[in-house]
Amino acid sequence: MALVSFPGTSPAKNPDRDPDDRIELTDPDELDLGGGKMSFLEHLDELRKRLIASVIALVVGCLIAFIFVGRIQAFIWVPLWQRLGGETFIFTRGFEPFLLTMKIGALAGLLISSPFIIYQLWLFIAPGLYSHEKRFAIPFVLFSSLFFLGGAAFSHFVAFPATWLFFLGWQTDYMRFLPNIGDAFSLYVKMMLAFGLIFQMPTLVLSLTRMGLVTAGFLLRNTKYAVLIIFIVAAVISPGTDVVSQALMAGPLLVLYLFSIFVAWVFAKRKPA
Repeated sequence: MALVSFPGTSPAKNPDRDPDDRIELTDPDELDLGGGKMSFLEHLDELRKRLIASVIALVVGCLIAFIFVGRIQAFIWVPLWQRLGGETFIFTRGFEPFLLTMKIGALAGLLISSPFIIYQLWLFIAPGLYSHEKRFAIPFVLFSSLFFLGGAAFSHFVAFPATWLFFLGWQTDYMRFLPNIGDAFSLYVKMMLAFGLIFQMPTLVLSLTRMGLVTAGFLLRNTKYAVLIIFIVAAVISPGTDVVSQALMAGPLLVLYLFSIFVAWVFAKRKPA
């Protein structure tokens, strides 16, 4: 620990002060987090613990998913196969169906374990928060999990089928849509993860509101700028290059932004009377 005397506290200017009464400064390798101190190495150790717990949860989720992987594959592909009018998907590499099964199991395992993984993220952040801020652990985990799964459900039931119909609409008498199963699943995963992330907007606004960084009034006043940014973001992060997938991403973002204004108003810090 380093010992220093600040200007204005020297014995000459403060004759009643003990010359040895000096202020102790915290070691620069230590951080004061919410009233507690954690060193840099302790932070790394905490991160390691959370990563290990998350990986274990993901493995368990994948094992559970692989038990039902046949049903999960039917849940994903049968509705799309029916939209093709009985045409089958194609694959050009012999091992592609096996890899597809592994990928589907991993995706389902991620969805199953996502609440626990989000909770581990909170546990890593929590030491840096004050006690009154830690009360939002349950709302943070609950909101994040529900909105992520809600975004994944929106992608599966609305966005991806609509994109599929757009592709089918270009068929003619001399052109037939025969999608590769690997390419179709790649687009499916990208859209699901993208919608799961953008549906986190209310959770992000909730966190910023409780930290006093944004207010409902601020969000409402800047709606016109938010609309412009939303369409730009939708065009950038949309996994598909077609206008349908971009519009399907911008639409929910606009609705979520309006809902985020409501969230900011409900959870805003109230000034004491």
